[in-house]
Amino acid sequence: MITLHGNEISSPTNKARYAANALKLDYQFKVVNLMAGENKSADYLKLHPAGKVPVLVDGDFVLFESNAICKYMAQKKSSDLYPDDVKRRSHIDQWMDFASIHIGHAMSRVFFNRVAYNVLGTEKDERSLKDGLEFLARFLPVVDQQIQKGGYLVGDTLSLADICLLANLDQAEISSVSFDPYPQLKAWQQKLQAEEFYQKCFKSYSQMLASAFAP
Repeated sequence: MITLHGNEISSPTNKARYAANALKLDYQFKVVNLMAGENKSADYLKLHPAGKVPVLVDGDFVLFESNAICKYMAQKKSSDLYPDDVKRRSHIDQWMDFASIHIGHAMSRVFFNRVAYNVLGTEKDERSLKDGLEFLARFLPVVDQQIQKGGYLVGDTLSLADICLLANLDQAEISSVSFDPYPQLKAWQQKLQAEEFYQKCFKSYSQMLASAFAP
């Protein structure tokens, strides 16, 4: 059985969980307590030398980086979420990279400097926050326009690209990032958050996080 090591606060972890649920994989989710430093233990560093989450363990096979994990699981299931057709697969790769590099990194800047910094007892970086907001203002219209074409990032069916973007946007609400200017994106997010693969993780990422961060 596949084991996913991670923490539900982590968007990359949830990306892997959403994918595993959408693929209807039989897997075990093993929580890594980041606040307690379990990700820095000697045993965990054998799985991920940088001490990050998530990590997939499938027998004696170990894999980290959430996009790679999602692709591995989809290929094991021969799923249309990541099909064999080289052109469609390449477009899925393209939008997974776009979601991770341009939107995920920007959202992380905003989340850290509006929410997480206070919990972690570190200083807010106003320049990083400003950059994150500017990146989102630049790149969210791109995915809004792309979704308008077919209802999903790649055509008219769900793919790993959508799952990747969905996870990267989970922190928006608690970070006070509104999708009102992006009606296609907002409707798409609400639709996917109602799906079983998301609801099996939690009803709402923001509610889960507020509870986790409560004193």
